[in-house]
Amino acid sequence: MKRCNNLVDVGRRRFLTGAGAATAGAAAAAMMPTPAKAAPTAALVKYPADRLANLSDLKVDEPFAVAYPDDDAPGVLIKLGTAVPGGVGPDGDIVGFSTVCPHKGFPLNFHVSDRTLNCPGHYSRFDCEKGGQQVWGQATQNLPQYVLRVDEKGDVYAEGVDELLYGRLSNVL
Repeated sequence: MKRCNNLVDVGRRRFLTGAGAATAGAAAAAMMPTPAKAAPTAALVKYPADRLANLSDLKVDEPFAVAYPDDDAPGVLIKLGTAVPGGVGPDGDIVGFSTVCPHKGFPLNFHVSDRTLNCPGHYSRFDCEKGGQQVWGQATQNLPQYVLRVDEKGDVYAEGVDELLYGRLSNVL
């Protein structure tokens, strides 16, 4: 049997000492501060502006059915009665969301008691007062929220969506 003359017999103790030193060095390098990265920007997708309603059409805690950015994307406008992040209108309380669950595409229902949109399929729940944040269930993303604006006549326009709409590979029309 031929033996390789390039092998080095270091022994167990010396091997473990070297391995420990290498591990400590890797851990120290991982602990070194790195330059701060910019915060990620929202996944906003701009669509053509579309008039969805007028302020006079909206009542507190009564969902107003809409479709945005096209007829194949059902949604809802909700006047919550208290200012919320992303809310528009004189009181900052009007929000809009897709009403298709991002998990499996079930239609969502609004529950006034806790102001959530709920999925009857796998029980995902989305908080309308917190930008459609998922609070329970199988979904892996928050509910797509409309970017809204209100003009001087009180017309409510949608101008984009902040998440991927269910069933679309990209947010394109």
